[in-house]
Amino acid sequence: MPEEIRSLLEGVAWPVALAVAWVAGELGQRWLRLPRISCYGIAGFAMASGQGGFLPDPSGQAFAFLADFAFGLILFELGYRINLAWLRFNPWLGVTSVVEASATFVAVFAVATFFDVQIVPALLLSSIAMSTSPAAVVRVINESGGSGQVTERTLHLSAFNCILAAVAFKVIVGYWVAASAGDIPHALWNSVVLVAVSAALGALGGVAVPALLRAVGSAERDATIAFALGVLILTAATHALRFSPLLATLAFGLVARSRRVVLSQAQRNFGALGDLLVVLLFVFVSATLDGRRVVEGAQLALAVVGARLAAKTVATTLLARASGITLRKGVLTGLALTPLSVFAILLLEQTRHFRLGLLDDVAAVAGVVLVLEIFGPLVTRIALAWAGEARTRTGGGRGT
Repeated sequence: MPEEIRSLLEGVAWPVALAVAWVAGELGQRWLRLPRISCYGIAGFAMASGQGGFLPDPSGQAFAFLADFAFGLILFELGYRINLAWLRFNPWLGVTSVVEASATFVAVFAVATFFDVQIVPALLLSSIAMSTSPAAVVRVINESGGSGQVTERTLHLSAFNCILAAVAFKVIVGYWVAASAGDIPHALWNSVVLVAVSAALGALGGVAVPALLRAVGSAERDATIAFALGVLILTAATHALRFSPLLATLAFGLVARSRRVVLSQAQRNFGALGDLLVVLLFVFVSATLDGRRVVEGAQLALAVVGARLAAKTVATTLLARASGITLRKGVLTGLALTPLSVFAILLLEQTRHFRLGLLDDVAAVAGVVLVLEIFGPLVTRIALAWAGEARTRTGGGRGT
């Protein structure tokens, strides 16, 4: 093949892949009643180079940055919808989060050690499993018009899970640095300091952007673009400094909410920009997976998915009455926390410079990500429908 044609094909591969994934999402939602993001993941995986597709390897600074920006917009929106005052009135919500995340960590670690996974990869896999992907949860809730007790608990637990998982992941990375190199200051920097500085940068943005909007007198009209630019700046800064854009953008949304600048319903998802970046995000995540690794780690992956789902559902069910909901809604909340994929891959992307190689050392990670990227959003949507909190019709029933 002539070099000019090869260069042209490589240059248009990603735009074409995004267009194909978008069409797959629309058709899958219309004909199969699947969440769009599940279809984006299927399309991205099918087009990836690991499966013999035309999409080149997405690993690299540019795509990782765009994926982090897309995820940052979702994390900001998630943080903006979190009401921390709820914890004062219902502390059992916080207890549920800690118990559920801890139970997940212990269950997945037990499964990993049973399959003879080495200690550090097992710890990292367990910390990742604690999380729930906000990308899937927020998009499914917005797409289905979810509203109610299960919806709100899913949003809040998803945010808390991200914080707990990111902190646990960074602490384990710090432990790995200290154990392998004996560099205690470096280990502390990559755990405690990194987490604190990332959150502080996000909080600073949460104060500065609303103050700027009020100063120029356009808090309602220009809030969407101002917050999107804030997320972009935070993502760029944390990438350059090797901090955590995930924690920074979530803290940005949490603090911005307290400044009383309102995002209207029409501004959810950040409009067409957010929709486009979500397609890129889910295609990027699934394109990082190699089908051979998925098959190789299938048995461990299914065991991890089962242990994770059981731990989350049992914990939310046992604490349901104490936190003010029925046992049935406790079960549905646990099921709604199924999605994982995006958070896991982006967390791993941020530690490439450590050469931890979790995707290579534990083949099950690829399988877990693929299974939960495709089926996780569908389980969330069915759980919301069964709770009577989704406006759209799904295979599980009709919402209100």
